[in-house]
Amino acid sequence: MRDLSNLIHPVVAIAPAAPTTDNTVLTSAIIDKAGYESLAFLILIGVLAAGAATFAVTVEHGDAADLSDAAPVAAANLTGTLALASFDQTADGKARKIGYTGAKRYVRLKITPTGNNAAAPIAALALLGDGRFIPTPNPPG
Repeated sequence: MRDLSNLIHPVVAIAPAAPTTDNTVLTSAIIDKAGYESLAFLILIGVLAAGAATFAVTVEHGDAADLSDAAPVAAANLTGTLALASFDQTADGKARKIGYTGAKRYVRLKITPTGNNAAAPIAALALLGDGRFIPTPNPPG
């Protein structure tokens, strides 16, 4: 079959909101991988107004539901690289992705702007896959 929608479970990680206009770190919701074996973050980039801004992407994981034990994810537990997921002001209207292959249950994404002094509309989606129960819920909830 060519069905993808019943095999994935999307979760809003960074909700679409008023664009950030400074260097405040964008921190995603904590994603609970319970019931799923794979996770990828999809970053959606709007029109970036700052002339020399950069946006560094990092991923953290842990065993505590509140991620009080958060630690940076090692490169060996990522598919793709943090460098390829990061972007600058030339990425208008683009998307980036970074996958997580580690064994921790809780994961979050962080996007750290530098030199951002204008509108930067950014959102992110966590895409869970390889669920224990198929089809996945619809609507996702």
